[in-house]
Amino acid sequence: MDDFVKEKDYGFYGWEQAVVLAITDEYEGIHTPRDLYDALLNIWCEHTCAPRLRERWSRENITLGQCSITAFLAQDIFGGKVYGILRPGGNYHCYNVIGSCVFDLTSQQFGDEKLSYGHNPEQFREVHFAKEEKRQRYEYLRAELKKGFGKEK
Repeated sequence: MDDFVKEKDYGFYGWEQAVVLAITDEYEGIHTPRDLYDALLNIWCEHTCAPRLRERWSRENITLGQCSITAFLAQDIFGGKVYGILRPGGNYHCYNVIGSCVFDLTSQQFGDEKLSYGHNPEQFREVHFAKEEKRQRYEYLRAELKKGFGKEK
């Protein structure tokens, strides 16, 4: 019998190196970005999707419109910085950088399109959350994660 267990293949950008460890123990079982991704698969929904993209959101494209709230939640858990890729229309697609580790938990929404993860501007939650609907979506995402994985105090 072979003891070799195949590592799960993830579809998000940078998944192979997304093994940085959480800087908080606030969430049980969320130790790496891969763990967070697995948890969010059951939380991302039409309600957490950016309003301008909701009519296109589906379970088949679950990460659509989830980037900034997800990237800032990942920053809460793992530290690092959030950067943004300028998209047509003037919006930024957000992703995480922690040291030399670059990962984008919501990259699958772009299918086969290759995004450039170098030389992008840092993004700040104060700017993103100035939009009340975005702050509310972030709070909802965080609360749902806490419901499923939060440690009892």
